[in-house]
Amino acid sequence: MSDWKTYQASADELKDRVILVTGAGQGLGEAAALAYARHGATVILLGRNEKKLARVYDAIEAVGGPKPAAIPMDLAKVNEAELGQMGVLIQREFGRLDGVLHAANGFAHLSPLTNQKLDEWVEQYRVNVAAPFAMTRALLPLLEKAPDASVLVLGESHALAPKAFWGGYSSAKSAQKTWVEIAASEWDRWPHLRVNLLVPGPIQSPFRTKTHPAEPKDSLPATDSIVPALMYWMGAASHGRSGETVIYNAQVPG
Repeated sequence: MSDWKTYQASADELKDRVILVTGAGQGLGEAAALAYARHGATVILLGRNEKKLARVYDAIEAVGGPKPAAIPMDLAKVNEAELGQMGVLIQREFGRLDGVLHAANGFAHLSPLTNQKLDEWVEQYRVNVAAPFAMTRALLPLLEKAPDASVLVLGESHALAPKAFWGGYSSAKSAQKTWVEIAASEWDRWPHLRVNLLVPGPIQSPFRTKTHPAEPKDSLPATDSIVPALMYWMGAASHGRSGETVIYNAQVPG
């Protein structure tokens, strides 16, 4: 079996595929969007910051990738109707959808449970699991029609190893694993469709910088180091693997 952590994708690995990337404006979402475009995919960029999406859009054009698209959307506020309209839009503009990378990350702040608020918990659940679930459900008719489709969810190591002060965020991210496993079980009648949870672990990213500001960046794997894994789990190489939780950097989180 191929080592997914060091997978070497061919230049046209994702040629003719259409892939939606949430949280595409920065960090792992940005790295994935650029990698998918470089390997031939038409990438639909989704995020709440239009300026960041525009920057990634321009970067994809600069490297010669297929012309991307951008959808400004705040997962903390999106509703069922908007998600349904997005599916109609993708069908009309592209006629297909071959993959979704859920890289958007909802985080409030680190604090003891006694200081955390209901609204903070609800928003983190919306962004990290409820909105991705509803979006995937809305896009399922398109994914079902694809000859080989992958839904990849980026998790967080504190969901697997809960620690003090990570309360609402860790709880919300832990729900991703349950959702992925249920979806994989329900989708077993579609052998061409898979869903998996990829936990990056401690890795250079804007989120890691926010939660560990004093940590030396060079002590962690670079953001781009995870690109082979992002390629493996989105492309045909991972066909037949579904419902898995895999960890890129198994270093115990701080």
